[in-house]
Amino acid sequence: MAGNSRQAGTSVTSRALAILSAFDEQHRAMSLSDIAARSDLPLATTHRLLGELSRWGALDRLPTGEYVIGRKIWDIGHLAPAETGLRQVAEPFLHDLYGATLATVHLAVRDGTEVVYLDRLRGNQSVPVVSKVGGRLPLHATGVGKVLLAHAPGEVQDTVLGGLTRITSYTITQPGTLRRQLRQVLEKGYATTREEMTLGACSIAVPIHQRDRVVAALGLVVPSLKGSEQRLYGALRVAAQSIGRRL
Repeated sequence: MAGNSRQAGTSVTSRALAILSAFDEQHRAMSLSDIAARSDLPLATTHRLLGELSRWGALDRLPTGEYVIGRKIWDIGHLAPAETGLRQVAEPFLHDLYGATLATVHLAVRDGTEVVYLDRLRGNQSVPVVSKVGGRLPLHATGVGKVLLAHAPGEVQDTVLGGLTRITSYTITQPGTLRRQLRQVLEKGYATTREEMTLGACSIAVPIHQRDRVVAALGLVVPSLKGSEQRLYGALRVAAQSIGRRL
């Protein structure tokens, strides 16, 4: 046990975990002093542990001097049984979906008020795609995000709808409009976006069910949905149902 924490009897492991726990959706990049305050640790202790965590890869230091969560945390998170199982089960169906559509394929889950991309197969169509494996994007501006938001608890929906940010000129920022879209997702079984995340890119996505729970979303990104929406929805639905049966 170490003795230089404000909280007597706190172990080195507990203090390192307190530093990592200081990061959340509203605090994704923080200075040394901010981290020390949020983790309730002395500056000297925080500085030393930040150095160790950064050298190991749990944290990265930006040119501004602020710290962010490092890639090593994501790599370890991939070993979690639930996520690993989902990706392994979904992988062949993602390839089948890509072969049938030649579009960018996404497998994603919700983490709080963001969508996290577990897997991505890049399509050969000339479409700007900003997603990356392990990356996070807003729920309200992505196809997979809208699916996950439609099936999220009411308090999550209220939080997201209370802070809709404009990303492109087509992003839905009116809470009433988005609520109507979320109801339509539940009625139709799929969500769409039209240049709401990136200009020149549209998307369509469906939920993946494990028994009676929606555990993930499966989506496609294409230049346009005109004339192909129902065909793409059919391909997505077959793939999602197949993944769900295997889970």
